[in-house]
Amino acid sequence: MNIFEQVWSWLTDPDNWTRSINGPGIPYHVLKHLQYTGVAILIAALIAVPLGIYIGHTGRGSFLVVGIANSFRAIPELGLLILLVLAMGIALAVEAVTIALVSLAIPPLLAGTYAGIRNVDRDVVDAARGMGMREWDVVWRVELPIALPLILGGLRAATLQVIATASIAAFVSLDGLGRFVIDGRAFGADGGYAMMAGGAVLIAALAIAVELVLAGVQRLAVSPGLQTRRMRRRVARVWAQPKLITAEESS
Repeated sequence: MNIFEQVWSWLTDPDNWTRSINGPGIPYHVLKHLQYTGVAILIAALIAVPLGIYIGHTGRGSFLVVGIANSFRAIPELGLLILLVLAMGIALAVEAVTIALVSLAIPPLLAGTYAGIRNVDRDVVDAARGMGMREWDVVWRVELPIALPLILGGLRAATLQVIATASIAAFVSLDGLGRFVIDGRAFGADGGYAMMAGGAVLIAALAIAVELVLAGVQRLAVSPGLQTRRMRRRVARVWAQPKLITAEESS
């Protein structure tokens, strides 16, 4: 039996869906994986989105976006997690995992929000102000609706990165789909490789499923006028760039 047949056998084994080596089955670990991801994305959004809106609207502190986006991307999440656990103690492992994942989610959310607000046509903003709109009305009724594709693009990128990285929770004895990867490594050739590959397949499948859901939400939330082929190409071009924010934009 080759590795693909072993992985398929492991995934289709009813016992693995009700229980596993460490107790709960696959559905439990999927829910824990989603819990780590959801909490991290929520906290990161509460930090990054308002900050990105403020900096993008006022143009003040653009260097913060450059510094935060570039420095946070250079942080090794596993190394940060181990450092936090050593400093905070294993009893606060969940909090340590959350901090590590939040640090991963902030850069794409912050950069996406900032880029979305700054890319709004200044003539449109000036016209809104000329109509007597206050600054909050300009942000809420003009800039945010137009910037929504890039903001949601940042949300999707952050969510996928966090889902892929949340498996590090297993390194500090927490649950989640990374549990199968870690436990499978301990068993090695005695069925462990199939478990490791099965856990990786589940993480990839979860990421694809969440991406499809978020793509559907974006399609429903974004105004039809912003869903043109030209706008989609513009969003794709922005996210294809290795650095969304450059030093020139911060000056």
